[in-house]
Formats: sequence, C-alpha cells, structure tokens
Amino acid sequence: MSQYLFQRRHVLAGTGLIAASALTGLSLPAQAQSLAPTRTMRGGANNYLPGAPIVDRIGGGGFWMTGTVRRAGDGAPLAGQRIQIWAHTTEGHERDPHSHGATLTDENGEFRLEMPQIVPAFGQPHGHLAYDSGAFKTVFLRPVMASADLTTLEAHFVLEPA
Repeated sequence: MSQYLFQRRHVLAGTGLIAASALTGLSLPAQAQSLAPTRTMRGGANNYLPGAPIVDRIGGGGFWMTGTVRRAGDGAPLAGQRIQIWAHTTEGHERDPHSHGATLTDENGEFRLEMPQIVPAFGQPHGHLAYDSGAFKTVFLRPVMASADLTTLEAHFVLEPA
C-alpha cells in the first residue's frame, strides 16, 4: 500500500506542476522574442527630399532630434546609418530644403541632430525622419510631440535588410 501512495503522490504532484505551469504560461522554456522591424508611419514621407546633405546642425539649433537604429531580429545597434531629419520649425517650413539635413549613427546606433524649434504644422508639432540608405528597407517616421514647448523629440528605428 505504501508503494501505491508513493506513486500516487508523484502523479498528483506532477499533474499539479504541469497545471500550474500551463496557467502561468511557463509550460515552455523562456525564449527571446525576435525584434520586429519598424513600419513606415502614415505621413512620414511628406515633403521628403532625397539626398539631404549630412550636416552638423540644421539652422540655428536649439532643439534636439535623437534616437536609435537597431537591426530587426537580434536588436543589434547599427553604426554608420544615415538618418534624414526635417520639420516645420521657427526658421522654415518642412518643404524648404534648408529645413532638411542628415546625420549618421554612432557605434551604439544612436543619432542626435540639433535643429531649430519645431512648431505646429496642421495643428500638430511633429518631426519627420527617414532611413533611406539602401542596405535596409526604407522607413519614414512622423513622431508627434506631446507639446510644442518641448525641446527634444526621440524616434527609434528597427531595420530589416532590403
């Protein structure tokens, strides 16, 4: 009889562990999720000018556009990637060539470009950014600022091979 109870306890305990694991989502070993690529945002390509020059700053500055560029899948930072930036600012409209410029990501996949203060266009303060260098699929972003009083705007790219 003690052998029967011993086996029954193991079966009950094992069943309980399996049920508890299933209920908590731990039925499989933990696995890293693949980092999905960034999708182009609606309106992101508005007033895009191909080939904007790489610059140290757009206009008089005072506002910072920052962000990161990573590879889809493993999330590795991508150095040397060209990001074009443009916006409606205190110094010009987003369609004006002098309101466009590009920068390159550093060894950590980070970019930073100073530009004039972004002001609302069509009721929304927003910037435009593009990855358009060819090694990866082109992505256009149009992040909207929470307030026109902010002096920074951040955008992040996750790129997939072209």
